Amino acid sequence: MPMPDNPSNKEAAMYLPDYYEFCCRVKTVAGHQALETIPDLLSDMGAQKPMIVTDQGVSGAGLVDTVMTAMAGKVTPGPVADDVPPDSDLRMVNGLASVYRENGCDAIIAVGGGSVLDTAKAVNILVSEGSDDLMAFTGANALKRKLKPLIAIPTTAGTGSEVTIVAVIADPDKRRKMLFTSPFLLPDAAVIDSRMTLTLPPHITAPTGMDALSHAVEAYTCLAKNPLSDAHALEAIELISTHLVNTVKNPGDRDGRLALATAATLAGIAFSNSMVGMVHTLGHSVGSVCHVPHGTCMAILLPYGLEYNMHKVEDRIAELLFPLAGSEVYASTRPHDRATAAISLIRKLNQDLFDATNGRHCTAFNQVKTPEGHPAVCSRDLEAIARTALGDGSIFYNPEELDFDDCMLVLSAAWDGTPLDRSKVKQG
Repeated sequence: MPMPDNPSNKEAAMYLPDYYEFCCRVKTVAGHQALETIPDLLSDMGAQKPMIVTDQGVSGAGLVDTVMTAMAGKVTPGPVADDVPPDSDLRMVNGLASVYRENGCDAIIAVGGGSVLDTAKAVNILVSEGSDDLMAFTGANALKRKLKPLIAIPTTAGTGSEVTIVAVIADPDKRRKMLFTSPFLLPDAAVIDSRMTLTLPPHITAPTGMDALSHAVEAYTCLAKNPLSDAHALEAIELISTHLVNTVKNPGDRDGRLALATAATLAGIAFSNSMVGMVHTLGHSVGSVCHVPHGTCMAILLPYGLEYNMHKVEDRIAELLFPLAGSEVYASTRPHDRATAAISLIRKLNQDLFDATNGRHCTAFNQVKTPEGHPAVCSRDLEAIARTALGDGSIFYNPEELDFDDCMLVLSAAWDGTPLDRSKVKQG
């Protein structure tokens, strides 16, 4: 990472916490033909009849067929469950667990984005624990033993769920997303194949890339950052900054697709070991209350979250300029201007994506529409979002404390795209 100009011993020591933990025991196989390794991976796990969990979009795009072809003649899979919704919930998880048991499956292959991968993790909890009550395992470290074999195949370069210890499942009755955290939720293997994201349209490639960027940025700036998560985060930021806009403009660029998928995995490793902050705190809540796609929430909120936290972690935000812009820009920018320059570059990245997708990549919440063309987030929704955010677990890792008024300050600015009034930020 870039170090302060002429750092003293005290300044250098600030980069090493007194204590931290880091774990990523997921076997990662990546490349343009990585899917062909699935039969050997299953064999190594002692599995013969995997259930495939996916969604209709992935299935309809032919990606499950691509996976089946890669396994042809070597693996006879169980059922294909392709009805996972964009925001998977408790009812869906219970239903899929029943399908797994009824068909005598012994492993899960998850093919999809964050909702599919999180759903597969939650199903794995129930079938491994012999339970019908997923809520008994909410929170941190409720799981005490290894789960059944799980192979994660991401089809979006965003969530990083293929290498995280986290699953997020919606509770529709409470209108809240429930967090499950345990090292046992780590998949046994992640298969990163460029073919899996080639069909992703530009207007989805853009926010999923920003989702990965938000993971990396918040991993680098949150309270639980550590040197190992930092290394993964910085590499992810550089890959995204280099490849995202070009890949949105050139969707068939297989090398760009693989670079973004690698970045998402790196960012997933980073935030799984350092957590995130207020961008996710507020983003989870916008998703719960208004059903806005997670990547869109992350893209809109990321610059605002950095501005809000500037007084606490300006030095860390300044360091982001190095992977975002390169060594020459970093060196030529005055130290006290680097944090502002980094945030400006993220805003420019959002604007470039807006232009590259003909306005389909949103930069403010008042631009977001439902599939029917209606506003997805109304100004009257902001208070409900702010109240919901106060119960999100990621709030504890943000560098500055958040209360209802703080949430409203940021949400109001992000709703209409106006600059954040930093003079109103409470500095604890």
